[in-house]
Amino acid sequence: MTKSRWLITILSFSAVIAVSAYIIAGWARGGASLSLPWRAHVLALLVVAVEIAARSQKLSWSAKALGVRLPFFAGVRTSLGGDFGAAITPARSGAEPARFLILAEARIPAASALLILFSELFLEVLSLAFVVAIAGFAFRHAGPVLGALVGVVGGYAAFVLGLGFFAFLLSRNSSKGPPPEWARSIRLHAGRWRVVQRWLRQVRHSVNAMRDLHPGYAILSFVASVVHVAVRLALLPALVLTSAPATAVAPLALWPFALLYGVAVVPAPGGGGAVEVAFKAALSDVIPHELFGAALLWWRFYTFYLYIVLGALVAGAVVMRALRKEQEMEAELVEAE
Repeated sequence: MTKSRWLITILSFSAVIAVSAYIIAGWARGGASLSLPWRAHVLALLVVAVEIAARSQKLSWSAKALGVRLPFFAGVRTSLGGDFGAAITPARSGAEPARFLILAEARIPAASALLILFSELFLEVLSLAFVVAIAGFAFRHAGPVLGALVGVVGGYAAFVLGLGFFAFLLSRNSSKGPPPEWARSIRLHAGRWRVVQRWLRQVRHSVNAMRDLHPGYAILSFVASVVHVAVRLALLPALVLTSAPATAVAPLALWPFALLYGVAVVPAPGGGGAVEVAFKAALSDVIPHELFGAALLWWRFYTFYLYIVLGALVAGAVVMRALRKEQEMEAELVEAE
């Protein structure tokens, strides 16, 4: 991380905290409390624990499907380390370098680590589509929120799949030789183009390797991916319904889900306050007035801040090394050109 990137991260986190404080203070002045019943916190912690466990088990089973052994707790470190790297970098760009280095330090060969990450991302996109389809059927009378969910999450899945398909097509023709004219026009000169070509060759190898997945472990990995995606629907209902059981469930489940994946397109680390503003716009008329400030505060804690703390504790040093290595590689490419 360079000084400029740290400055961006600090400014973005400051904006997140300032926007949160401003929104919550407005409700607090009206007499609303920021506390929730202990049952709400127990349920929220259970949701977080299931989400982390399912995501980590998905990595372990994805590795087994590829014939690689990845212990469960190495999967936990990889998942949480990726969360930490994503949170402190623009556009979540630090997630994959962090997860790759954690796998490498768990003695997973580089080629196998890339395959695991590739298959994990592919399964997540498939499970997203599956969960959105089920949620769309279950909440088919939810109104505008359903369209927003399909638009945001469907757009995210389509973007990832489209990018992967484009990379695969490119890898069939451009993984060797000098940079083509279009690459030079966007400043992908020799040094950077060689890096792109290595990545394209790995994409082609990863796609070919997917044909040899062990079907049993691949299915288990998909099930774990569905669980890890679907359980996120339950967090805000767990926080709100323990105090206001008559609140409509559909917007409590679907709007936060759309926000969690919509923030992936926000370049500022942590969303720069955009998540909080969108939360207020979408749910201020749904969550009871006396609960809104507490719901926003604790939902953000259990979906963002807690993952930063856990990621820093279990893999913070490795993540920082990964980000330094990424920056060193970029500097070497610039010098080479």
